[in-house]
Amino acid sequence: MTDDTVKTKAGEESAAKPKPKLREKGRLMSASEIERTLVRLAHEIVERNNGGQNLGLVGIKRRGVPLAERLAKLISKIEKHPIDTGVLDISFYRDDLSTRDVRPVVTPGAIGFDVNGRDIVLMDDVLYTGRTIRAALDALFAHGRPKSVQLLVLIDRGHRELPIQATFVGRLIPTSWREIIEVKLNEIDGQEEVLLVELAD
Repeated sequence: MTDDTVKTKAGEESAAKPKPKLREKGRLMSASEIERTLVRLAHEIVERNNGGQNLGLVGIKRRGVPLAERLAKLISKIEKHPIDTGVLDISFYRDDLSTRDVRPVVTPGAIGFDVNGRDIVLMDDVLYTGRTIRAALDALFAHGRPKSVQLLVLIDRGHRELPIQATFVGRLIPTSWREIIEVKLNEIDGQEEVLLVELAD
């Protein structure tokens, strides 16, 4: 069976499989609440790291990237100097790939700056099982050896499968397995809010 055959079958299965119906339960954060939360998190990062001289902010695609860029601007205003930001694409590092023997090609400097010896704050929008963060750590350390790695998430929704905890949390929102957190950011979605939705029967 060729890869093309596998892809075709996977495409047929996904086409045949209907998308789950979601029902909105409520808005958890407005645009102004997101902004205020990021301001608080920026001050927490500066306090924990005794300033921003050695900081590097790395956003996990997709919504971790605008979070990193916004926080870099906020911290640079506090500290009066620019903060390095980078992007981490961990799509090939996930452990649920069907082709397990395919290893990613890591491009030197692809993150955007040298992570060696830096205090790195890794950023994502929602922390759930911890699998994405574990994959991101693998990807990050393929680029070098940071002095430290801290994790920032806008929302921690619980249900961890791995012993991974965030250093900085915008908001802790316990959820059921049927509920989903939807983070919408202007840079990607053209709107700004955090929603709680639920799988409809």
